[in-house]
Amino acid sequence: MSSAEIVKKPRPRVTVEQYLALERAASERSEYFDGEIIAMAGEKLPHGIISANAVMSLGTQLKGTPCFVVTKDTKVRSGLGVTSARTTKEMFSYPGILVVCGEPEFFDEEHDIIMNPTVIVEVLSPSTENFDRGEKFQRYRSWNPSLQDYVLIAQTRPFIEHFHRQSDETWNMHEASDLNTAVVLPSVGCTLRLADVYDRIAFIKESSEPT
Repeated sequence: MSSAEIVKKPRPRVTVEQYLALERAASERSEYFDGEIIAMAGEKLPHGIISANAVMSLGTQLKGTPCFVVTKDTKVRSGLGVTSARTTKEMFSYPGILVVCGEPEFFDEEHDIIMNPTVIVEVLSPSTENFDRGEKFQRYRSWNPSLQDYVLIAQTRPFIEHFHRQSDETWNMHEASDLNTAVVLPSVGCTLRLADVYDRIAFIKESSEPT
């Protein structure tokens, strides 16, 4: 058989029921997107520092409010209506940082999947950046009506993109790239100062000299 005659078989789809059984028994985290299981890579030190800085900032500001911060080990379900265990049209993800306001709504009795995120923050990595900006954000904004603020934080330079849901269901985008500036999250009354988010991060300066 020639290479032109080889037909690549599609991967078999995994149902939500199968994914959750595998994921809850596994030692490593993986996400689920429309029947495919996506393994999550480990993070580098700058990613961990930036995430911790953002968690500390938000957690301090949210003390005494109805909202609270959840770190990256809690799943979020993005789906429409009641889920059949045998369906594959779903997304289960692990946001880098999650803010929930009021009583958390859970997917099932395991209480490990949140249904009502208010804020999601992702620290971008080269392997996930396109997905975080594209398909994942599209699913978040379309299938999570509780979501009001979506924040993308760059690792390699001071740069934060903030998307806020408007009353007409469109999204407004604001960029911040100066360490002396900040991003305001209206839904939870918090401010993310870039100087705080990037504390202890040393950026590599680009040389202006020709090579």
